Amino acid sequence: MASLRNPTSAIHRTFFLNPFSQVGIQTPVFFPCFRRSIRFLVKAAASASPHPDRCGRRQALAVGTFATCISLLNVTSTSFAAEAKKGFQAVLDKKDGYSFLYPFGWQEVVIEGQDKVFKDVIEPLENVSVNLVETSKQSIRELGSPQEVAEVLIKKVLAPPTQKTKLVEAAEHEADGKTYYTFEFIAQAPNYTRHALGAITIGNGKFYTLTTGANERRWEKMKDRLHTIVDSFEIFEVFNA
Repeated sequence: MASLRNPTSAIHRTFFLNPFSQVGIQTPVFFPCFRRSIRFLVKAAASASPHPDRCGRRQALAVGTFATCISLLNVTSTSFAAEAKKGFQAVLDKKDGYSFLYPFGWQEVVIEGQDKVFKDVIEPLENVSVNLVETSKQSIRELGSPQEVAEVLIKKVLAPPTQKTKLVEAAEHEADGKTYYTFEFIAQAPNYTRHALGAITIGNGKFYTLTTGANERRWEKMKDRLHTIVDSFEIFEVFNA
């Protein structure tokens, strides 16, 4: 792992270097199979039969299978986002190559400098945001350890200088060959304290940062949902349009 003796400048230089070539994912190969099956089943259902009862059963079976196939085709576009979970909605960004879940009822808002933001309209500190910055690095490990990178990111990017911050913990995990750093931190402002979680990774020539959190007074109530958001965050390779 690279040392962060001057971590702020190292990360900032890395963020704005030219990205490396992007490699895309192909359309799932099972799609044509579904389409061929649909055509076959519809044709079979329309064929004449000397036994009306059997014909009725065949038609019912064909229609049921047809509906199942259509349902599978419809959900495929969200299957990349994350595994379905009650009380959450999925976000799938095919252009930038990432997906995550957020609690049902949060509203999407537009904030300059952020790629996506969803928030609770009643509790504004309860939100999730995704930020993208170009980089020439190919792995988050090139910037340092989870603790080193999280500390710099929290103090220099995720919280203003007027807030007192504390890194609670930071960890590393891998999924589908990609390395992710996750971390928990507290940011104390004069009139409120925010308890937050984050996930960062590198891919597609981009440094991805997802952050979510809540007011400290609601942390115990919200922490499981916030952990679900962070745990659902994934990136995938995309074509360079």
